[in-house]
Amino acid sequence: MNEHNIRAFQHQLEGQVIRPGDAEYDAARAIWNGMIDRHPALIVRCANVQDVVHAVNFARENNLPLALRGGGHNVAGHAVCDDGLVIDFSNMKNIEVDPAARTAKAQGGATWGDLDAATQVYALAAPGGVVSKTGIAGLTLGGGYGWLRNKYGLSCDNLIGAEVVTADGEIIHASEDENFDLLWGLRGGGGNFGVVTTFEYQLHPLGPEVMFVFVLHDGSGENMKKGLQFYREFSANALDEVSTIAVCGNVPPDPGFPTELHGHPYVLFGGLYAGSAEEGKKVLQPLLDFGKPLLDFSGVKPYVEAQQSWDADYPDGHRYYWKSLNLSSFSDEVIDRIVKHARLMKSGHSTIDIWQIGGAVSRGSAEASAFNGRQAAFLLSPEANWEHAGDDDMNIAWLREMIADMQEFSDGSIYLNFPGFQEEGDALIQKAFGAQYERLAALKRKYDPTNLFSLNQNIKPDSR
Repeated sequence: MNEHNIRAFQHQLEGQVIRPGDAEYDAARAIWNGMIDRHPALIVRCANVQDVVHAVNFARENNLPLALRGGGHNVAGHAVCDDGLVIDFSNMKNIEVDPAARTAKAQGGATWGDLDAATQVYALAAPGGVVSKTGIAGLTLGGGYGWLRNKYGLSCDNLIGAEVVTADGEIIHASEDENFDLLWGLRGGGGNFGVVTTFEYQLHPLGPEVMFVFVLHDGSGENMKKGLQFYREFSANALDEVSTIAVCGNVPPDPGFPTELHGHPYVLFGGLYAGSAEEGKKVLQPLLDFGKPLLDFSGVKPYVEAQQSWDADYPDGHRYYWKSLNLSSFSDEVIDRIVKHARLMKSGHSTIDIWQIGGAVSRGSAEASAFNGRQAAFLLSPEANWEHAGDDDMNIAWLREMIADMQEFSDGSIYLNFPGFQEEGDALIQKAFGAQYERLAALKRKYDPTNLFSLNQNIKPDSR
């Protein structure tokens, strides 16, 4: 890669090339997870799909590592690389909503906050995540758990079309009627098969107001165990309209929380009712009545506000290391282990999250999408979240010890949007995809035989 080639490449683009030494470089290479500190050779801030084609071709022809940055919110840090090329979608955020067809097309740089704002104009929504600053691209390609999952499925289940730039620089479309094998792989198979420049979603009627629960109950003594037992009972009979999360943690030392509660253990219930707000108040009331709340931020509120409720808990630049396990059961023994590890947390910002899986998620099929994990009763997702680099080792060790201790309650599969740094390599990916893996490896061979797109939840091309 010489200077002449770089200048010729720049001349092809409508967008911008950012290089080391440029005034924007450090800001452009920074992503949400403060643990990730990488130095790409080129950052290409694309203006359109043709810029993406040129960038893919340039990376391939110059044997450069290639990273794709949508929202930059991926905890594993795949959005940036050392000494390679980053395709940056910051300037590709256009969204088109068709309210009659209940569909939306969104470019790969859009966040869930962007998409929610556009679709809620028509009281419609696509199932997204629980933090509005998350990019639509990474979340969708990895699955997409959120507040609408049990009613309307995962984000990837609602992906009905995509515009994709392949490894050889071709622009193709994937839908139910065209290149369905590719659409199947994009529904949970990660960024393995090409650069998705536009996502098309099925939308569903929702809002503009919803009943949203965000309540912290006392987690001291036996209360945390009792809270999780109650959550198990509540979840067993929950309607599809109900999607919830239980969280174990300690009230963080943040100004938004009363000083006298800082460090106090809690069990948190979060949930949204995907239907009438008035009906949701009745259905979700038991989550509020479980105990006398320490803090209660629940209520009827605009859907876009509910979607932003957890944003402040995940500030840019903090240090994050998350893993996950699909739990086969949620027995008292499982709960006792979770409580044990909650008492051992090393940071006031860390949590242990338990996502109940059911409804539309569990009814999805392996023939419709590549996502694996629908067999789980609950998803366990411990989050090590902290502020200072000097605390890295103890926070990572806490989380790894917990995951190791919980393996016996799982089939070994995980949610690949919460993978740590994928330090286990191919073994982790194969367990995560389970029976889907061989079909995915064959699809990888078809669309990316040289593994150009390797900075992701990477599937090696089938060698046969």
